[in-house]
Amino acid sequence: MSLDDDPRVRTVRWVDPAALLDAFKTMNGLELLRAVATGKLPPPPIANLLDLRLVSVEPSSVTFEFDPAEYMYSPLGTVHGGVITVLLDSAMGCSFHTTLQPGTAYTTLEIKVNFVRPVTRLSGPMRAEARVVHAGGRVATAEARLVDGQKKLYAHSTSTLMVVPPQATPSARGS
Repeated sequence: MSLDDDPRVRTVRWVDPAALLDAFKTMNGLELLRAVATGKLPPPPIANLLDLRLVSVEPSSVTFEFDPAEYMYSPLGTVHGGVITVLLDSAMGCSFHTTLQPGTAYTTLEIKVNFVRPVTRLSGPMRAEARVVHAGGRVATAEARLVDGQKKLYAHSTSTLMVVPPQATPSARGS
């Protein structure tokens, strides 16, 4: 069977991320992420690509949801570990972002993921619940858990993040 013989199609649309980056320069992390969660600001393109939804934003804590889908599968018939890692990394990073001032960014230095059980479309909606463990001036740590609707654990992770000062943050247009 070829791609032309199978009716499965996925189309991805997103909003120009420049508006989000402009808001990043003037809003603190908590305000920015709450604006994304409520739809006042568009989500970043990666959220549209993987259908990730930011459903809860509190100081030092965020929750993402996603519905495991067949287009995320590895050859083994389960959601690829890279998709789960993106979800957990996003949740941990955003939990730290809630602590940052306007224009201050972060980047992941290290991530560790433990996969506890396979995720498939039959697993139902999943939640990545993340919280900051330590928010330092230069380095932070965070942790996240991927759970289903009954709070059954599928994966858990930790991350070390580095603060990127405002003057080192690129513009949306690459200048």
